[in-house]
Amino acid sequence: MTGIEVDGVSVTVPEGASLLSAVRAAGVELPALCSDERLSPAGSCRTCLVRADGTIVAACVSPAAPGARVETDADDLRQLRRDAVRLIASALPRRALTGDNPSELAHACRSLGLGPEAAQGAEGRGGDDSHPYVHLDRDLCIACGRCVRMCAEVQGTFALTLVGRGAGTVVAPGTGGPWAESDCVACGGCVDTCPTGAITEPGPGRGLTSAHAPAATRTTCGYCGVGCALDVVTADGEVTAVLPARDGPVNQGHACVKGRFAHGYLTSPERLTCPLLRRYGRLEPVGWDEALRHVARGLRAAIGAGGADAVAAISSARATNEENYLVQKFMRVVIGTNNVDNCSRLCHSPSAAGLTASFGLAGGTDSFDDVERADCLLVVGANPVEAHPVVGARLLRRVLRGAKLVVADPRAVGLALHADVHLRPRPGTNVALFHGLAHVLLTEGLVDEEFLRERAAGLPELAELLMDYPPDLVEDITGVPAEDLVAAARLYGRARQPAIVYGLGVTEHLHGTDGVRSLANLAVLRGAVGTDRGYGVNPLRGQNNVQGASDMGALPDLLPGYGKVADPAVRSRAEAVWGVPVPERPGLRIPDMFAAARAGALRALWVIGEDVCATDPDSNRVAAALDACPLVVCNELFLSETARHADIVLPVASWLEKDGTFVNFDRRFQRVRPAVPSPGEARSDFDVVHAVAVAMGSDIGCPTPADALAECGRIAPVFAGLSHDRLDREGAVPWPCPDPDRPGEAKLYKERFATPDGRAHLAAPPYLPPGEHPHDDYPLLLVTGRRWAHYNSGSMTRRGGNLALDPVDFLDLHPDDAARYGVRDGAQLTVESRHGQARLIARVSEQTAPGQVFSSFHFPASGVNRLTSSHADTVTSCPEYKVTAVRVRVRRPVG
Repeated sequence: MTGIEVDGVSVTVPEGASLLSAVRAAGVELPALCSDERLSPAGSCRTCLVRADGTIVAACVSPAAPGARVETDADDLRQLRRDAVRLIASALPRRALTGDNPSELAHACRSLGLGPEAAQGAEGRGGDDSHPYVHLDRDLCIACGRCVRMCAEVQGTFALTLVGRGAGTVVAPGTGGPWAESDCVACGGCVDTCPTGAITEPGPGRGLTSAHAPAATRTTCGYCGVGCALDVVTADGEVTAVLPARDGPVNQGHACVKGRFAHGYLTSPERLTCPLLRRYGRLEPVGWDEALRHVARGLRAAIGAGGADAVAAISSARATNEENYLVQKFMRVVIGTNNVDNCSRLCHSPSAAGLTASFGLAGGTDSFDDVERADCLLVVGANPVEAHPVVGARLLRRVLRGAKLVVADPRAVGLALHADVHLRPRPGTNVALFHGLAHVLLTEGLVDEEFLRERAAGLPELAELLMDYPPDLVEDITGVPAEDLVAAARLYGRARQPAIVYGLGVTEHLHGTDGVRSLANLAVLRGAVGTDRGYGVNPLRGQNNVQGASDMGALPDLLPGYGKVADPAVRSRAEAVWGVPVPERPGLRIPDMFAAARAGALRALWVIGEDVCATDPDSNRVAAALDACPLVVCNELFLSETARHADIVLPVASWLEKDGTFVNFDRRFQRVRPAVPSPGEARSDFDVVHAVAVAMGSDIGCPTPADALAECGRIAPVFAGLSHDRLDREGAVPWPCPDPDRPGEAKLYKERFATPDGRAHLAAPPYLPPGEHPHDDYPLLLVTGRRWAHYNSGSMTRRGGNLALDPVDFLDLHPDDAARYGVRDGAQLTVESRHGQARLIARVSEQTAPGQVFSSFHFPASGVNRLTSSHADTVTSCPEYKVTAVRVRVRRPVG
């Protein structure tokens, strides 16, 4: 830390900080129109002049030297700053300073006594309103470059540039065309940093930035699992702007298009505002009392016909921790069954199983703050630039500052474009690839012998297996050139502090758990888990609370905190809190629920916030299961594909209307707070579960979300130190956190692993092929995933401006395949697999490899998940979304 004196006040700032930081730490306000604390300093506007040890300098580019004496309040300094601001303002039209303009420049002028008359420029440079979320007014641009630096340094998209010369210099999209057709990904960073209002969000939030926003509600984003802290500005009960929190523990003042702008669904006329009950084949509006009576009557009938195990619930990764806790408690206490699961079954259940087997706990090993410090990043089966944009931007920033990057992914997208080595394995060959990397680490001595000897188990078995995976054989299996494999292993093996980040490209396979464990082997071999020699193995979670839904025990074989229901000691702890016996037999997983419904054994299914007909694999058979089940209850925001098959649809609150907590991808609990009321008669899932319990004649306890989290801590010691009050004070706390007076564990396993013997366990599973292979009838391999503008089935993002940014599901295919099958860019395609058909639009590019195609699943009408198979991970039943054999044909226009 560095101590200096500002106007006679002593302040301390971090080493390397600027004088501007020191001045602000002293509580002195200075204009700094080219400066943003998130960006590198420019020193171009000269509005932050101070006197440091007798010399007049620009505070933003001058380092705070130890013992320096800084003066800000002298008459000559005030006049210099006033002259600099007046000169900048003089080039702008009068409207830049009139009215209640919230811009930074207008605020600076008012503080310096400059009125609207200071702005004397002319109108006429025009604007760009082509983009749904970002509008440009060139007449207000002062060419400070903050937006360009934000796009390059924070977001890493490099979509903006400055064009023109002299006084005519303005910001513009780098492509030269309209903003909407540029590379902009609508993160909003340029809006947030613009000091004049030249770049704004259209609508009620126009001109607001996180630095100058009115009072707002702090909450946590309800889209992906990054856990961005957001400030929600409201007026008259409606959201006017959502701004990234400057002090957000993960996002650090940044956001993505979804969290920042995709809140239009809140006021969509398609929002469900009252319960719907199926009568004579039609869903009709009814009151809550009638709906709840039907739910309770149907649940009792199901229990009467088939016992408690004839009822099942699919809880929600979109719901809060407290809601998920209450759902699993309801199923176990009121119904008397362990038939509860959540969508982690479809994405990261292999992570939970694999990480638990390797290390002992079902979460990533390190905080993202530590991962970002790695000198070598191994990013596997993930495209965070699109699926987790804030994480993607932070990782790219680290790479641009010198960290080595190895990407293993079949597609050339996102971070792969910046990789030192890009490995492109054939889909379904991950285990062989990871064994090949481990073979090189072991044979070249790039392992930590001391760590392996003192803290790991299973090395002899793994070493014997790895003899069968030399680089040339791995090349035959995976298609990855042997020299690339060796180069990647050496980068990871020689790094001082490597980190592994992975996504669904590892888990969503027939042998996904084997993939997670084989990937974890690499970190164990390097001694990069629980030590200062690396930052472990870290999964990127796809949905906002998929980690928390599992943490809370919404799983058929695990109670809150991952205690096994088959363990008498675990059950007795829950029974002591709940006061009733807990069933000892594990319940049904999601695929088993559907199979049981088709077989007539499952007679009631409660689906909470998941559109299983759109997102689950082999969706034709999912729909058949719902149609066969005598009672299907669905909690939803909209009449989704699943809701259309339901008998009762209950309208519920969205994440911006809820109270509780989420757990993000690196195990941080964070608060969720309601910013606006729910529409009509919609209720939170928390209140709905309570109401159903009452209708069943039960008091489930936990009257508030805070009470539910506290009760969860009594059952699961790893959460015992957490509470709403603590999170309100501290902002974010990672689990394990057993003590309210001690911090949570951001970095795991520093002393011992959580396995029975305290060691990390190396795994030696052989490579086994995927469930499907291309052949003459179905010659292409389909991989599915996410795109940057949308989220899951698109129920929220398709109801707003995001639809203009990404209007349809495309099928990406390589030019060689397009030529082979007579497909032109933009052609309407029918895509067929053994399981169903989908309709997609062709997009020809070299992002995919020959023989492979890619599509997202954001538009249920396209039917992408009708194509995917029922093959699933042999350990966890996670579907094999990433390997489906398909064929394509061009749809000919009728007539």
